[in-house]
Amino acid sequence: MILLAIMCAVVAACCFAGSVTLQHGAVRAQNEGRLSLRTLWRAMRSPRWLAGTALGITGSGLHATALSLAPLVVVQPIGVLSLVLTVVLGRRVKAGFSLLAVVLGVAGFVGVAALSGAGAAGVPRPELVQPFVVVAALIFVLGRRRCLGSAAAAAVLFGTGSALIRVASLDIFTHHQVLTGLGWAAESVALIVAGGWAVHQAYAAGQAATVIAVTTVVDPLTAVVIGLWCYGEAARLTPLAYVALVALAVTAGSGVLALARTFVPLEDFPMTDARLRILMAADTFPPDINGAAHFAGRLANGLAAHGHDVHVVCPSYSGRQHTEKVGAVTVHRLKAWRTPFHPTFRVTTPRHAARAVAPLIQRLRPDVVHVQSHFSVGRSVLAASGDLPVIATNHFMPENLLGFAPLPRWARDRLSRWAWRDLVRVFRNATTVTTPTPRAVELLTAQGLHQRALAISCGVDLTHYATERTPNGDRVTVLFVGRLDKEKNVGDLLRALPFLPSARAEIVGDGSCREELSRLAKTLHVEDRVHFHGFVSDEDLVSAYRAADVFCMPGTAELQSIATMEAMAASLPVVAADAMALPHLVRGGVSGFLYPPGDVNGLAAAVATLAADPSLRADMGKAGHEIVSRHSLDETITSYEELYTTGILSRATSSTTTTTATASTTSNEMSTTSWVAPAWSGDAPPSRTPTNAPGNVTSPTVRV
Repeated sequence: MILLAIMCAVVAACCFAGSVTLQHGAVRAQNEGRLSLRTLWRAMRSPRWLAGTALGITGSGLHATALSLAPLVVVQPIGVLSLVLTVVLGRRVKAGFSLLAVVLGVAGFVGVAALSGAGAAGVPRPELVQPFVVVAALIFVLGRRRCLGSAAAAAVLFGTGSALIRVASLDIFTHHQVLTGLGWAAESVALIVAGGWAVHQAYAAGQAATVIAVTTVVDPLTAVVIGLWCYGEAARLTPLAYVALVALAVTAGSGVLALARTFVPLEDFPMTDARLRILMAADTFPPDINGAAHFAGRLANGLAAHGHDVHVVCPSYSGRQHTEKVGAVTVHRLKAWRTPFHPTFRVTTPRHAARAVAPLIQRLRPDVVHVQSHFSVGRSVLAASGDLPVIATNHFMPENLLGFAPLPRWARDRLSRWAWRDLVRVFRNATTVTTPTPRAVELLTAQGLHQRALAISCGVDLTHYATERTPNGDRVTVLFVGRLDKEKNVGDLLRALPFLPSARAEIVGDGSCREELSRLAKTLHVEDRVHFHGFVSDEDLVSAYRAADVFCMPGTAELQSIATMEAMAASLPVVAADAMALPHLVRGGVSGFLYPPGDVNGLAAAVATLAADPSLRADMGKAGHEIVSRHSLDETITSYEELYTTGILSRATSSTTTTTATASTTSNEMSTTSWVAPAWSGDAPPSRTPTNAPGNVTSPTVRV
């Protein structure tokens, strides 16, 4: 009889796995985060739900038969196999050791329980089961209809219902107490129906794998606890059998948890009528505050506004893994940890990222993938994208990262070379690489990137920052916006203030160097003319641009500088370090001044020149606005849309056609390895002719 019961329970587990998958798909097709009677009714009329119900009824019948033939401790743990079947049939993950642990643990547990005579003694006391019903209700209420809470409540109800089925079958078929048995059977049916409602709430709130993982752990645990301690099924177990059962249960439980972790607890998303489904991968994303996060957030929202279905996978700002809607963008936040290098930056480990992104890509089925970095999330998405068209955008310079590490110069140089090689190696797997400026393209090709690289501006919302200036009287306000980190060189601006008695500095942003900069201002005796605002709201940032007279960007690791573009959109003249890509924005003597990096006298001279001539500030601000008008955010979004479409079409053609088209395109543009996107059209880098700007301090070297 026990062997027949085990066979029935195994087949029932197969039925339950199919039932959960089909019913989950039917409920999730309603595209709502919680279940209502209306959505349940719609789901119940679908063929998938009906097929799943048929499998569930079949499985329930087989399970009830198994319970009538063998004790709970033998039958109920076999339900764990439903999760194993889901993993094997889904073919989503490599989980050989986890599967082996579950199979051996369950088989061993059932074998020991059966051979040790579990269930042969003891009188069932079903009245002791009722507290489990109360526990299930509390779990459901406290879980607030979330996936985990609803699934756990359903599992307790199912386990309790199974225990009552065992009592009902004994009363009816063994003790011939039909009325009593029917009473317990009725309560069992009521509990299973309530569990069905709870599990459908879990379907609506999360993914099938999460529901299966929770129920296959909690359901048998509940039933086994009832069987052993409420029904006396452990009466004939020896101490050695107890130890073996515990060890095997731990083995099976560990395998189940490992399998459950192979599924990311993120949403399943049905196909929509969107133009494209785009998956963006970013290692930093708002609310992180930095240029790469700012760009990724604006691009994602802009693409969503153009009618695309945009998903972003990135580290969680809270550390907790979850999925959320941010406006029209769906953000999948992966479990992340703090770093010792930066107070707010969080990272996802490569192992966790690799395990998370593969099932996400399989569920989303994106048309195109856009990777925003080459770190753990970005490289994991690149590795898991298969034949999908992949666009990779580079915002990285080693100086932006190594500046946080207290290393000697020789070590930083060596690490910098290694970091560039690593970036090139990872991005070679992308279909196309983009970066904000032609200078950044040159940097990538110089580091050994041989495939096609395109310059597409980060873009700026021109209308958002365009505003009327607010007069400041005789005092000139110099504004800096950005992270207060080493490579931004904000200290150069503070050191220039003693040469500018009529100027004050407004510093917007925060970072690792804030305390050091505050001490520097006191040392220079200019603390009364320096205001550190920290992080500010978007409204306050616009107000800061409106109230400023001059914008200063002393950073030396800018691949483009979004803050500088915002200042130019606000018609501010710019004083910037003559480094990296800043000369592509700031035309020396036209839209502002460029000074040699680290030249405090040159910075002071440029600000003094602008401070002494309001009309010059107005003319340069107007010229800067005209220059940055070629970098509109709409142009950037359109450029990426065209690039996505090109990548999709290229994947649909033969490799020969792709090679010919690529060669044709690149030969008509800048070179065989770089191409200037529409957002850069007509905006060539300034010439190398040096000139001197007037001023009452040592004149800065600027480029016209």
